[in-house]
Amino acid sequence: MKITPMDIQQQQFKGKVFGGLDPDDVDAFLQAVAGEMEELIRENSDLKEQLNRSASAMTEIQAREAQLRETMLAAQRITEEMKANAQKEAQLMVSEAELKGERIVADAEKKLVELNSQIQELKRDKVQFESGFKNLLDTYYKLLALENE
Repeated sequence: MKITPMDIQQQQFKGKVFGGLDPDDVDAFLQAVAGEMEELIRENSDLKEQLNRSASAMTEIQAREAQLRETMLAAQRITEEMKANAQKEAQLMVSEAELKGERIVADAEKKLVELNSQIQELKRDKVQFESGFKNLLDTYYKLLALENE
C-alpha cells in the first residue's frame, strides 16, 4: 500500500476506553510508514546511482568528443602542412628545372658562338691556303714558263 503525505495528515487512530490511542493501530501505521520510507530511500539511492552512471557516461562521451575534435583538427593541420610542403617542393623543382634549362641554353649559345668562331677561322684559313696555293702555283707556272723560253 502506498502512503501519501495526505494519508499521513488524515490518519486517525481509534480511541481506547480511557481516551488513548490503540497502540496496535499506531504500530501498524508506523510499520507501513517505515516500509514506504525504506522503499523511497532505496528508490532514491537507485536513482542517484543511475544519475551518477549517466553523468559518468556523459563525461566520458564529452571527453571522447573533445579528443575526436582535437584529432580532426590535428589531421586537418597536418594535411594543410603537407599541401604547403608539396607546393613548396613543386615550386623548388620548377625553379631548379628553369635554372638548369637556362644553363643548358647558355651553354648551347656559348657553344654556337665558339662554333661560329671556328667556322670563321676555318674560312680565313681556307682563303689564306687558297691564296698561298694560288701564289705557289703562279710562281711554279712562271718558273716553268721561264724554263721553256
